Amino acid sequence: MIIRTHVLPVARQCQLLKLARSTAYYQPTPLSEAMLALMRRIDELHLQYPFAGARMLRDLLQQEGHAIGRRQVATLMRRMGITAIYRKPRTSQRHPAHQISPYLLRQLTITRPNHAWAADITYIPMRRGVVYLCAILDWASRRVLAWRLSNTLTTDFCVEAVQEAISRYGPPEIFNTDQGCQFTSQEFTRLARTHGVQIS
Repeated sequence: MIIRTHVLPVARQCQLLKLARSTAYYQPTPLSEAMLALMRRIDELHLQYPFAGARMLRDLLQQEGHAIGRRQVATLMRRMGITAIYRKPRTSQRHPAHQISPYLLRQLTITRPNHAWAADITYIPMRRGVVYLCAILDWASRRVLAWRLSNTLTTDFCVEAVQEAISRYGPPEIFNTDQGCQFTSQEFTRLARTHGVQIS
């Protein structure tokens, strides 16, 4: 916006554009070799520990002998576009119109397969966006019975995973999930009830 070769002085151009003159005269300073090496090391540590935030990275760098604080690590992470990868909320959003089932596993001893199953949704970060993973688990054996991936948080991929698990292993007595709208939806509860499964 500022044209240094213009007939108007830079000060007058700044005045017309309502910019501080310091903005026009500011020259970014290049990063030092030491700072670039530190950023390279932060990038390596982030690839090794993608769940590490500024505090953990600071501790790892201090163990290697770098004199650096949390705020400087956070600033460098921001500059590099690095954020810690961790499970974020909103995969279990409740639908206000759906019925909530009582919790049936309290004080219940689960000792045999197909007594109780569980299902949950998590997400997997990808290069561009995320994909959602729905897994069906047998409580007794801790075995994953079926799973499905989806790029949207719809009900259909959860229902498909349950249908596969039931077709391969037969229906359980109890099906335990959180109160996410995928598991309290009519499609999901209808599938469970047609097989005589108690929803928890």
